[in-house]
Amino acid sequence: MDPSTQAFLAALLGALVAGSAMLAWHLSDRQQNRMVEPEAPLVPQGVAAVLSVLRSSAVVVDEDDVVVKASAPAYAMGVVRGKMLVSVDLGTMVRDVRRDGQIRDTELTLRRTHGPERTVSARVAPLGPRLVLVLVEDRTRERRVEAVRRDFVANVSHELKTPVGAIHLLAEAVQDAADDPEAVHRFASRMKTESDRLSKLVQQIIELSRLQGDEPIASPLPVAIDDVIATAIDTSAMEADAKEITLLTEGTEGLKILGKEDQVTAAVANLVANAVHYSDARSRVLVSRRLVGHSVEISVVDQGIGIPDGEIDRIFERFYRVDPARHRSTGGTGLGLSIVKHVAATHGGEVRVWSVEGQGSTFTLTLPQHPVYDVGATMLPATMLLGDSSVSDPNQEERP
Repeated sequence: MDPSTQAFLAALLGALVAGSAMLAWHLSDRQQNRMVEPEAPLVPQGVAAVLSVLRSSAVVVDEDDVVVKASAPAYAMGVVRGKMLVSVDLGTMVRDVRRDGQIRDTELTLRRTHGPERTVSARVAPLGPRLVLVLVEDRTRERRVEAVRRDFVANVSHELKTPVGAIHLLAEAVQDAADDPEAVHRFASRMKTESDRLSKLVQQIIELSRLQGDEPIASPLPVAIDDVIATAIDTSAMEADAKEITLLTEGTEGLKILGKEDQVTAAVANLVANAVHYSDARSRVLVSRRLVGHSVEISVVDQGIGIPDGEIDRIFERFYRVDPARHRSTGGTGLGLSIVKHVAATHGGEVRVWSVEGQGSTFTLTLPQHPVYDVGATMLPATMLLGDSSVSDPNQEERP
């Protein structure tokens, strides 16, 4: 082979090798490009934006039960922890929806490591071929309100049944004793007692229903605390006299708050009535008032039976009584302290209790003061006035 032919074959072979190398490079580059091309987004466009504005808890779960997107309320409520659903029941619903594509609704309880349990309603639906959407609404408050209403109706029915039944039996006794004037007088007196108790119960139920929402008072007016205390004491004066209980008052005069006088009077009257009801004969009940910062404190101190430690947290519940064995004789309805609590809430205040069993109790109603009130004949800004330091604090460790 001549040298020119060898050179031509060598050039051709080099061209083939170079072409093969170039082709291989292009094929490799295209393959790499296909490998790094981004996949279609797992969560459809727009879903993330919708989840971010939802007030309910929303969670998107993939085919491996992994949370790929969750709204902030879902984490706050405890529906999601990390990348997983906390509730086993929710996880089961997600798998069932993924299997048959049917939307499911249920109500369940979320048990959390920290914090109280929550009652929630859940709706689970398919979101495309791979994803499942979980919507969770917190129903805890609604269910609690429903339970309170059911208990309230049951308790009212029970409480109304007692005096109504007693009046019916006494009426039959009066009929049977028509020829005995003394017996008729005795039964009639007891009927009057039961009817008074029934009337008081109905009135307190009406008062409590008006205060149920704890809504702030729309148009508050100045309320003179001196007048409130005077009316409250007058309401219990006859019962106190019958038990030879001394009713005393002390503290700063001329204090005023903003609110509704009838509600504040009902609250203080209930505190005084309770103090008289549960105090022994020939004891004392003290009603004091003073200015503390920008609040007026009204304290009712008794020397009664006191409240056991385990029951202090429950005394403001409707119809709850510390001493069920005595409430029939004292005529209590079990609604008085609940009314006090709601009056305090509607006025932006609070009610506290200090008690030792066998020694007595101190209930303190704290209400925001009127911005300006008078002491004597002079009008002064409230910020320039101080409480009477001579009045002891009934909520200190020492018993007042």
